Amino acid sequence: MSGETARESAGPAATGLRRDAIGLREVLFQSITAMAPAAAVAASIPSGAAFAGGSLPLSVLIALVACLFTASCVAELARELPAAGSMSTYVAQGLHPAVGFLVGWGYVFVESLVPPLLLLQLGFTTAGTLHQEWASYPADLWWPWALAGAAVIALSGYLGVRASARFGTVLGVFEVLVLLVFAIWLIGRAGGDNTLSVFGTSHTAEGYEGLSGVFAGSVYTVLAFAGFEAAAPLAEETRNPRRTMHRAVLGSALAIGLFYVLTTYAMAVYYGPDRFGEFGASGAASWEGVARASFGLFWVLVFLAVVNSAIANANACATVSTRTAFALARIRVLPRFLAVLHPKYRSPVAGIAVQTVIAVGAVLGLGFAYDPVTAFLLLATVIVTVVIGVYIVVNLACAGYFLRRRREALKPVRHLLLPLLGIIAFVPALLTAAGLPVFDFVSELSAPVSYAGSVVGVWMATGVVVLVVLMRRHPERIADTARVHLDDPSPTSPTPNGAVQR
Repeated sequence: MSGETARESAGPAATGLRRDAIGLREVLFQSITAMAPAAAVAASIPSGAAFAGGSLPLSVLIALVACLFTASCVAELARELPAAGSMSTYVAQGLHPAVGFLVGWGYVFVESLVPPLLLLQLGFTTAGTLHQEWASYPADLWWPWALAGAAVIALSGYLGVRASARFGTVLGVFEVLVLLVFAIWLIGRAGGDNTLSVFGTSHTAEGYEGLSGVFAGSVYTVLAFAGFEAAAPLAEETRNPRRTMHRAVLGSALAIGLFYVLTTYAMAVYYGPDRFGEFGASGAASWEGVARASFGLFWVLVFLAVVNSAIANANACATVSTRTAFALARIRVLPRFLAVLHPKYRSPVAGIAVQTVIAVGAVLGLGFAYDPVTAFLLLATVIVTVVIGVYIVVNLACAGYFLRRRREALKPVRHLLLPLLGIIAFVPALLTAAGLPVFDFVSELSAPVSYAGSVVGVWMATGVVVLVVLMRRHPERIADTARVHLDDPSPTSPTPNGAVQR
């Protein structure tokens, strides 16, 4: 047995998740791939062009600043409270353990739905592209690709955090490089058409002139930033977690935000700012369409980057869901078997098995009940609604934590003003994601996508019932949502099956 293996098999690390297994690079790309940069550039961000038009780069820049408010709050809490429970722990410490439980209950639910969301995208994107190239390939034969992706993600997770994090790093580097090279190429081809006027309000879409169009575009663009917090649940498996978590959360939001600004600028000036309002996620007026028309086989790399982005995002969020479930099962507010770890890889194998079953069930069940695109939209609405709600609560928790527990470290701008600005930035995005027509640019959701609100309501109502039962029978378990296990004076003890309990 090598010295490194011996260290990993002994001491406190052997009783829980594998300690000191990964570093800043892997954790940084955990957040980067969870943001799905290639998919966001090609599919999510262009939805704002219908409002911002050729001023979409300004919308993206505003969204970046807005998201950095919340990213700063998450980074501050991740440095103070390095825990696999992440969002749940932050809110339990900053507000109340009962609220922390509900945040964890909602967060683990939606993070478990992200892999099937991305597997659906993998399926219909691949099938549609193959059908476009070879008409003999059935356009509706999407499900084998989704199942293949599920198998890859399950294997990656089973082999432990090193394997899954390094896999995500490789995928993340590829998708970012492809879009970055393409963006620089577009800027070069634009030549004299390069202009900083796209960072003004003169190119907004018809009917949304001036700042109203820019604001509407930024609300839709904010949704592309979701996932910057995905590094946080890896705290107990990361070297020097307090410093690493802070740098990874804030660094990923800033780096990918600037990547979004650059790529959106590149396409806007190449395609033409005054006709950019027609730009979208598919057809000739899209990233793949422009690549097909102007750059020959380069469109294949763009297609592969988007497919790669779907797999990488699913892999990252499977890691988030299984670690969050592990953290809640460890304190016995979720079923204890979700805390079962593999004896060698220290991966939460029971959670990975459950995650895989959920992914396959949701993909096939919703995909065949409706169609893969409709199923994708339904899951996306559920996920974004809850995740943005979590961001808003975490902003409150940041202020609460430093006011209640770390008053000596309180910095008014960082711990009070930025959380407030983060809440202000995400409330419009929450209303937009939920389809509530508070603004004139928000459309009401139609069935079955409109069912998302009911799904979220039923799940959270169930969480309230579970909370009441636990508060009456086992209040100490709810209190433990605030526990930071890395700060425990002695290691937890394993049960015979590898689960961890107090």
